[in-house]
Amino acid sequence: MSMLPNSRIMEWNITVSANGSAGADTWGRHRFSVFSVLILTLLAMLVIATFLWNVLVLVTILRVRTFHRVPHNLVASMAISDVMVAALVMPLSLVHELNDRRWRLGRVLCHIWISFDVLCCTASIWNVTAIALDRYWSITRHLEYTLKTRKRISNIMILLTWLLSAVISLSPLFGWGETYSEVNEECQVSQEPSYTIFSTFGAFYLPLCVVLFVYWKIYKAAKFRIGSKKTNTITPMPEVIEVKEASHQPQMVFTVRHATVTFQTDGDTWREQKEKKAALMVGILIGVFVLCWIPFFITELINPLCSCDIPPIWKSIFLWLGYSNSFFNPLIYTAFNKNYNNAFRNLFSRQR
Repeated sequence: MSMLPNSRIMEWNITVSANGSAGADTWGRHRFSVFSVLILTLLAMLVIATFLWNVLVLVTILRVRTFHRVPHNLVASMAISDVMVAALVMPLSLVHELNDRRWRLGRVLCHIWISFDVLCCTASIWNVTAIALDRYWSITRHLEYTLKTRKRISNIMILLTWLLSAVISLSPLFGWGETYSEVNEECQVSQEPSYTIFSTFGAFYLPLCVVLFVYWKIYKAAKFRIGSKKTNTITPMPEVIEVKEASHQPQMVFTVRHATVTFQTDGDTWREQKEKKAALMVGILIGVFVLCWIPFFITELINPLCSCDIPPIWKSIFLWLGYSNSFFNPLIYTAFNKNYNNAFRNLFSRQR
């Protein structure tokens, strides 16, 4: 008889612990659900903000006639690529995250999404590189880099940017690796090792080398100019000149003492201030670009080559960190340009 109460007590303990575990599990799922909703809301806000900010830049460039020239054509190209990232890439990526990184939208849409993903992100990166190159040449070769030359070179850079981006993005459609797996419900950039090397170097590592080299040259040029700033002094000979008139007239003597004339420029000239501001803008643009994209492209290069198993959560973090660069690009560029700030004010004041 003593066994019956014990068995009932054990049964009650098991029931309570089971119910407690189920309750804790339900609470954990609920907590994860709230966290997921918060993250997805933030990502959706990032998509909307990226789209609106870049559209604002494009509308401003179209409406203001003074922006219909270089370097604003490069800014417009960058804004177009970033608008496309926000409109065509990020929303489907958000759907992908909602489905726990499983693709259930079919092969055709998968190919379209991946192609636009690679195309727009690569174009955005190369547009940053083109802006850095344009700034570098305008600072270091401002006499040779005339408006006509600048326009021609900027148009060539824009054309090459979109051509290279198209080649990298469309290559998998012609058999260079596979992007879609129906069995595993996967939709991702081709994991073929040769394509991985080609795409990562063409889309990131090559422009990274270019922008780092460009900024190093800009820094050296700025340092050289600061070091070469000296006081310009004109010092004629300290002699006395006597001027006498003809001896037939009363003698008159004029004595002139030469003085030292010194020209000292206090502070920076207008051009030096402009160059410093441009160098700072390029530095921040490059720094944010590197911080946003380097984690993603390191994992993209390493993953297919070493068959490393990177947790999906980190893949998502690195991907969206890269996408966020499309939000920061127009923010950084317009923050350092008073013309854009004035144009924005005029645009909103007219709307009122």
